[in-house]
Amino acid sequence: MGSVQNEAPEGSGPGSAADAAGVGPGSGPRVDKSDDPIARAARIVTRSALTGSLATLQAGRGHPYASLVLVAYTPDGAPILLLSTLALHTRNLAADPRASLLLDGTAGSADPMSGDRATLIGTIEKVSDQDRSADLAQRFVRRHPAASQYAGFADFAIYTMAVESCHFIGGFGRIHSIVFDRLAVRCDGASALLAAATDIVQHMNDDHHDAVQLYAEVLARMPSGERPFRMTGIDPTGIDIAGRLRGARLEFPAPVTTPDEARKHLVALVAEARGALRALSV
Repeated sequence: MGSVQNEAPEGSGPGSAADAAGVGPGSGPRVDKSDDPIARAARIVTRSALTGSLATLQAGRGHPYASLVLVAYTPDGAPILLLSTLALHTRNLAADPRASLLLDGTAGSADPMSGDRATLIGTIEKVSDQDRSADLAQRFVRRHPAASQYAGFADFAIYTMAVESCHFIGGFGRIHSIVFDRLAVRCDGASALLAAATDIVQHMNDDHHDAVQLYAEVLARMPSGERPFRMTGIDPTGIDIAGRLRGARLEFPAPVTTPDEARKHLVALVAEARGALRALSV
């Protein structure tokens, strides 16, 4: 990927303009306009979630069993899970792969029932292909660095969810059922971008750390107390960001398919953040 040098922000640490402007979690996340605003809102909720409530069917009894799991995502938005064979939910999935995954976007809300949340419905199975498993494990650890301590243990393996539908609730009276094809990120023709994604993410985190902080605090409205923020993924429609306790999703105004196109959009996001700060300071 090229460089966003000379266009990257000049600092967003403690006492930065983002703090001075009073940007905080109460302002809500930045959501771009879209031809399909419901699908986009649901995608932002799902891709922002670092954890989820996994519901499986208890083997031999059939009762729903809910458990907390860490979540990462494939480029098109399918959940990636790192599960231990010792866990009850993993044994349940071995007997019946049907599951649902609740992703909660109401953190910090004074009225959680008025906030966004999404339940993904489908099947979850272990990834048997070693190369694909290794690639997905890398994506998972990039999103959850602490998982590197146990990701290589013999009893842990990578699983993915084949999502059939999404039940999205965007507050009172805003209830939508969405097929995954409508929710998913289109990756056709984006092989160059996907091949460079790891390098792009590392480049942004290592060389443009201040830009990532601006993305998080100004555009995603993440609280400054969750620094340091880091980019965890990039795909044709946007980027994923994580702080200490929560994640965020920023979507591009138009799809990208190459590293050069991605660079232009990342530079544009910096300009947008700076413009927002200037407007608040007037």
